[in-house]
Amino acid sequence: MIGDQVSKGSDGIMIVEYEQKQGNVVPDGFNSHYLKVYYGKLFPYADIFKWMSYGNDGKHPACDQSYFSRREFSFTQENDVYLRFQSFNSVPELESSVKEKCPVKIDIGPVYSVDPAKRHAYAQSGDNVFTPVERELIFDIDMSDYDDVRYCCSGADVCLECWPLMTIAIKVIDTALRDDFGFSHILWVYSGRRGVRCWVCDGKARRRSYTGVLTEFFKKLLLSQKIFSTEERYEKILDMIPDPDQSITSELRGRWQEKRQTPGSKEDINVQGLRRWVEEIVFSFTYPSLDMEVSKHMNHLLKAPFCVHPKTGRVCVPIDPNHCEDFDPAAVPTFPLMGQNVTREINQVFQIVVFAASAKILQGGDGKFL
Repeated sequence: MIGDQVSKGSDGIMIVEYEQKQGNVVPDGFNSHYLKVYYGKLFPYADIFKWMSYGNDGKHPACDQSYFSRREFSFTQENDVYLRFQSFNSVPELESSVKEKCPVKIDIGPVYSVDPAKRHAYAQSGDNVFTPVERELIFDIDMSDYDDVRYCCSGADVCLECWPLMTIAIKVIDTALRDDFGFSHILWVYSGRRGVRCWVCDGKARRRSYTGVLTEFFKKLLLSQKIFSTEERYEKILDMIPDPDQSITSELRGRWQEKRQTPGSKEDINVQGLRRWVEEIVFSFTYPSLDMEVSKHMNHLLKAPFCVHPKTGRVCVPIDPNHCEDFDPAAVPTFPLMGQNVTREINQVFQIVVFAASAKILQGGDGKFL
């Protein structure tokens, strides 16, 4: 069921669109009671406002004072109602609305040509000018897109054996964005479940990641994912080799089978005869896999940094790309689920303060990311 709910705001024409989602957004075990504590004490409203204002904070004569109010926020409620086109003029307005509605998820959309909460009023006036005009460049990387090259987990499940694939993605993309395209205001954020998101807040990407990042991590993946341990897996490698007469692949297949049958053999079978095609194979297994729909469409919503993933209770904390190999998705602050040790888990929630302070997200008056 989709519909429009009209309610009077301070301006008299606040319009809220809601959608009743199919299925249950919030799992039965999610204890949303602690969201009130989080939103009341810890959520970084001022930092979010400073970032998304990009200097348009009303403190300078040339700033666009309507800029932040034209940004869409979206709230997912615990009763599965999806509130689109929320907008706010100030930090207190944003804070008041979040505390009142206590959304289980907060998404951020683009900046529109007009205040999104007033879009119907503009449409009724005959000036149909409601359109997205600006949004950060976003890269969305999900572990489920790597299911054809990982064997420890699948779908939404992740572990420390396959998480290096996310580390590779961060290092490759971050290096390209900074060194090849000249971007400098970049934020990496853990999705709260199975991936990472990259927010590029300034401007231009090339390929020089093979020797610097991919080969190093591919060697680790050889062991952690046991890429050559079964016939199905090494046949996948052989299929990547351009060998019309099958002479090379037949030789390699024989060597692999011989090595598998030799007890105690520790020789790394992947290096035999593959040197001409190693680069292509390494790229196939490790190069970042992006959800291009998220990057292409300006009006696509993306989960806000520091919000809580409703299915896991994990906070979407920033990731330092310079130390991303040390990031453990299972160690982030996590909201208690029903039946868990509440004392231990609530202590984790308050660790968010440390994450927020150490992330050093914003710098300078322009509110852009480091």
